[in-house]
Order: sequence, then C-alpha cells, then structure tokens
Amino acid sequence: MFISVINWSDGKLSDAAVQRAIRAVNRQIADDFAPHWGFGARLRLEGKTGTQKRGFQPIDMRGDAVLYVHDVARIRDAEGYHAQNFAGVPFGFVFLELSKKLKEDWTVTLSHEALELLADPEVNLLVQGPHPTKPRHVVYHWFEMCDAVQNETYEIDGVSVSNFVLPLYFTSGEERGGRNDFLGTITNGKTLESFAINPGGYINYFDPAVGRHGDDVSFSKDKRAAERLRIKQQYQAGRGQLRKRRREF
Repeated sequence: MFISVINWSDGKLSDAAVQRAIRAVNRQIADDFAPHWGFGARLRLEGKTGTQKRGFQPIDMRGDAVLYVHDVARIRDAEGYHAQNFAGVPFGFVFLELSKKLKEDWTVTLSHEALELLADPEVNLLVQGPHPTKPRHVVYHWFEMCDAVQNETYEIDGVSVSNFVLPLYFTSGEERGGRNDFLGTITNGKTLESFAINPGGYINYFDPAVGRHGDDVSFSKDKRAAERLRIKQQYQAGRGQLRKRRREF
C-alpha cells in the first residue's frame, strides 16, 4: 500500500521538513508496526505535474490512499475537495492548526493518521469486545491503532511519532507475557489491558443494542483526554468524527 502525502501547508512546512517526517514514519511502519501486525504501507510525498499553479489533479496522487497536510482546519472545504477530485480513495488529514491547539508535534499526528489509515482505510472495521463501563454488555470497538494510547510518543531519528496498540489489545483475555501496546507503558503498576485506555487517550465503539456509536470514553477526570476530545469535537476533526458523520447501521 502506498499513501500519497500532499503538502498543502501554505508554506508553513517545507517539503524537506515533510520528507524528514515521512522517513521517520516509514521507519516506524517497517521496523515497529509491520513486524507485529503483519501488514504495512509506505508514505510518499507527491508533487504537482503540468502547468497549473493551484490544486492537485488525479495524476498527482499516485498512491492507494492520501494524507493531506493542511495549515488550517477547514474540514468541510478539505473533505469537499477530496470528494470532488479523489472520490473513493481512502484519506486522512493532518492539520497544523489542530496540532498546535493540542500542544503536540504535527509529526505525531502524521504518524497517528498514517497508522490508522493503513489499518482501516475505509473507516469501517470493528472488533467485538466488552462495553467500556458495562463488562457483560458486548459492543464493537473501533479498529483504531492509536486512540487508546495517543498521548504517548517516542522518537525515530529525532522525529516524534505516536505509540500504537498491538494485536493482543483486541482480544478478550489477558495473555501471560503479552503486551498490548508498542511502548508497554506502565500506569498505576499495570500495563495496558485489552480494550482499555491509557491516560490521555480515549476509545469509542458501536453499540448494536441501540444501533449507534457510543460516546468517547476516557479515564475518569482525565483532563488531557477531555481537552483533546473538546478540541477535536470543536473542529470536527479526526477519523472518529468521520465515522460519526457517516450513516449509522
């Protein structure tokens, strides 16, 4: 799978800066993600062809999916442009304005969006598991790679990237000696449990009993997660918002 990256940051980021981040994320996918999950992708920065100075044409987007790097978070404009020019192609957005509001490096968002785009390109995969607050109630968790641990980062070649969950995370039991996230973060003396959340992260799910997606779930009184949710909901940004904008089952 090739993911085309289009630098539409209006000069906020040079192509060289984007290339540096792409190299780090490609290393993360090849060295860290793929050995655990058994599948991966390559990011590639695209450039314009032809004589037109503005806009990208279908010939400029050569990958199987596309990630746009935008300076400001204009969701409707961005999604409208994609639907008009690349309808049917899986996509994601990295908004520099949103990363600034979240007080995190934009490269973390690039890593987050790339991992989740390659794992669930059409934003329609779900995994059966326990309800976050009603253990006996079965729901279908979103197949998201980073949401539960998205406040945690590490560096590759000096570039910050996002932590991500491992396959055992989406299992109903706790395998002895297993690890559910790449960094193996310890919180209150314990590593991340299956279908659980680390501080600063959150999860969501589809509840067949009511026929709709639930509310985002995070640690009780988790200020960082609450602030992250507030900002993303304010801008209507992120793959979770895309799921919710689509028609319910």
